[in-house]
Amino acid sequence: MKMHWLKYVLIALPVFILVIYLGLPKLLTSLGLHPHYDIPGYNLPSKRALIITTSHDTLGETGKATGVFGSEMSVPYYAFEDSGMAVDIASIKGGEIPVEPNSMGWPLATEDDLRFKEDSFAMAKLKNSIAIKDIDPTKYDVIFLSGGWGAAYDFVQSEELAKLVTAANQKDALIGAICHGVLGLINAKDKDGSSLIKGRKVTGVTDLQIKQLGIEDITPKHPETELRKAGGIYEASTAFRDMMATHVVVDGNIITGQNQNSGYETAHRILEKLAQYK
Repeated sequence: MKMHWLKYVLIALPVFILVIYLGLPKLLTSLGLHPHYDIPGYNLPSKRALIITTSHDTLGETGKATGVFGSEMSVPYYAFEDSGMAVDIASIKGGEIPVEPNSMGWPLATEDDLRFKEDSFAMAKLKNSIAIKDIDPTKYDVIFLSGGWGAAYDFVQSEELAKLVTAANQKDALIGAICHGVLGLINAKDKDGSSLIKGRKVTGVTDLQIKQLGIEDITPKHPETELRKAGGIYEASTAFRDMMATHVVVDGNIITGQNQNSGYETAHRILEKLAQYK
């Protein structure tokens, strides 16, 4: 009798594992993670985009690894590249970019994450990113600030990043940012020397999402708090868990997305506005 039951267990176990493996990503999507979004086709071969990520790889004193959240880099990368744009990837320090563990793997990966990992050219850019100190921001039509928890440690804190965003704005570049990436806007200046975001509508990851994820006492900078302190007019959406919400704000040349869910629409709104400048 024991052997009889063991046989059924050995048959059922792989089936159960397969169901979980295939079903969990779909369940997360149905709950709101990375909702389906189609970006219309654009043809912008004369335009250039720069994606900027964190270089920070450790979550405070926990010793846990962190970095850029995969889709907040891969989604805009392919949105821009598929539109014919030249796309460079930079980071605060340059060199290999740390990636938030599991953010480009099961069950969180988007199709663009999987595509990125199989793309030798994209991976070469990730492993050999350009240091922002070596960037001429005036050569780019789009500056995109990717998020991930690592950005909480080196975006607001980087004078070089503030100068880069300020210079790009002086040349009327479109400036996109998502999730923790909006922290790179905090110290940037407008053309008259005032705060770039004071009085501007912006979004970024909510304080509630940070609390729900249990990092409010670990990460040093929180986007909602910092945007409000800098005088931004903060907007966001909510859900049963805020990581399942999505929200995008367009205010002039600044286009911001609330969190990882907002990558596709943020990139779309950038392309939409850029196409108007052709």
